[in-house]
Amino acid sequence: MSTIAIYSLKGGVGKTTLAVNLAWVAATASSRRTLLWDLDPQAASSFLLSAKPDARAKDQAQSVFAKDVEPDKLIEKTATPRLDLLPADASLRGLDLLFHELDKKKRLQKLLTGLRKEYDRILLDCPPGLTETSDQVMRAADLIVVPVIPSPLSERALVEVLKHLGSKAQVMPVHSMVDRRRKLHADALARHPDWPVIPMASLIEQVTARRAPVGSFAARSAGAQAFAQLWQAIERRIAQ
Repeated sequence: MSTIAIYSLKGGVGKTTLAVNLAWVAATASSRRTLLWDLDPQAASSFLLSAKPDARAKDQAQSVFAKDVEPDKLIEKTATPRLDLLPADASLRGLDLLFHELDKKKRLQKLLTGLRKEYDRILLDCPPGLTETSDQVMRAADLIVVPVIPSPLSERALVEVLKHLGSKAQVMPVHSMVDRRRKLHADALARHPDWPVIPMASLIEQVTARRAPVGSFAARSAGAQAFAQLWQAIERRIAQ
């Protein structure tokens, strides 16, 4: 089992869209038993993938970390075979405080170990910021995928993340929401030609409206192909 965190210091960089689409590719194209664990209290991934998001028991997500509820009690099947969801809710707003009070630096890592037999790949949709939660994620993840909009501020945020992580962490920056017609974007791509690229595309934007990964309704689109290629790059990186 390998754990891939989708993380950014900044919000609004396409993190959840990346997490949902990569999880879908892992389950379909790679036939991996896949779990998407939504750690963001905004619960965007949960809204996109859950069959009945409004019918779930409320304020249960944090109880997994407090040892009140086992993770498998909250895991939901999605419409995609081999893809499960561990949903988020508003209770995760207090997760940083809980981690601080527990004073257990590897609580998330221990929970992930307990899921090892059930899944081949676990993707973590992480909240933005440098927090107690992000520190837990960084200790637990085998690979940290960081979406970066081609802009100076987004690149600066990546530098801060790399400083925080140190040299031991496995980080894969990904250019996200790219419009190659913009000079700022073209210049950024030229500086980092080896970074994977996810384009800005209307079909990708429809993911939130359709509540479905782009590959499920536009398999031949440039967006679907970009997510598939990125997942292949992630699998190669994990195998190294």
